Amino acid sequence: MTNEKQPVTIKKYANRRLYNTGASAYVTLDDLAEMVKAGNDFVVYDAKSGEDITRSVLAQIIFEQEGKAGQNLLPIRFLRQLIRYYGDSMQMLVPSYLEFSIDRLASDSQKFRDQFDAAFTANPLANPLANPTRQMFQTMEEQARKNMAMFREALDMFSPFGANAADPAKTAASQELNEMRAQLADMKKRIDNLTQKE
Repeated sequence: MTNEKQPVTIKKYANRRLYNTGASAYVTLDDLAEMVKAGNDFVVYDAKSGEDITRSVLAQIIFEQEGKAGQNLLPIRFLRQLIRYYGDSMQMLVPSYLEFSIDRLASDSQKFRDQFDAAFTANPLANPLANPTRQMFQTMEEQARKNMAMFREALDMFSPFGANAADPAKTAASQELNEMRAQLADMKKRIDNLTQKE
């Protein structure tokens, strides 16, 4: 027997109301977002059909969060690139790559938080060569490079035709890395602008 906590069941009714069966109460998308942030797992079922609609509800939560001022996490370039992958031959690799990357980010998040805090508490004008913002983005870029290399190695291991068959994937991976670099550069520019204003 395992002590693993079972996810809470949420039912979505035709009137779009969400009912938390564990708490016996109606909840909102904001409540569900707070549950996710607190690490509480849930599954959402359509009350009438019994269909699992968790993915669409989570996507709806992201859509709502993105609509709030100052809450944007998904850059426009990233969203456009993601849309391009629908129906593409690389589509089946994208979920695995994104999961892999977000898991790595989560495991290194404390290091990034410490560097981010340092970027806003230090005085970057005192020593421009030791700018913590620049150091933070160099670390993030290096981590993105390592992630891509590890993911590529994993693909090569599972490729039925060996490393040579993975060459098109390597080209696409290189393009992805360039996209990530551009996004990091954009984020760095925004943070530099914020630190200059202060």
